[in-house]
Amino acid sequence: AEVQAVFGKDPRVYSVMTKEFIGDDQGRVKALITQDVEISDKGPKAIEGSEREFPCDLVVLSMGFVSPEDYVVGELGLDTDQRNNIHATYGDFRTNVEGVFAGGDCRRGQSLVVWAINEGRGMAASCNEYLQAKRDTKFSPSHQTGVFHNLSSLSPKM
Repeated sequence: AEVQAVFGKDPRVYSVMTKEFIGDDQGRVKALITQDVEISDKGPKAIEGSEREFPCDLVVLSMGFVSPEDYVVGELGLDTDQRNNIHATYGDFRTNVEGVFAGGDCRRGQSLVVWAINEGRGMAASCNEYLQAKRDTKFSPSHQTGVFHNLSSLSPKM
């Protein structure tokens, strides 16, 4: 009820997939493209013409009850544990890739939603600390990884 009072409607959106991450000329994410999907017996099917662009400067991936997608882990060069979850230490949530954090199911595996909420809050705090520390540091092109340039090109086609 509180969120509806603030936004005028329920801001949650369902049956949507992220199709593409858009970066700026320095390799930082600046927007994402989504597309509506319909769920069928064969899985999600993209609905043509339903693409939308959302400006953003942070993307938090919600992975669900399975291991993270191999193409995400591979493209970002993330270390994984013996269960193929993204390796990040609890409390810090930093991965082996600078500026990339992991928490919730993609870090600890299938668990209760309260753990995902707890780790989401902790991860947000770690991201905030990281960004505050970087705020006064001059950006160096050598830090640019380009991993977010077009992650959708690696995604299985729907």
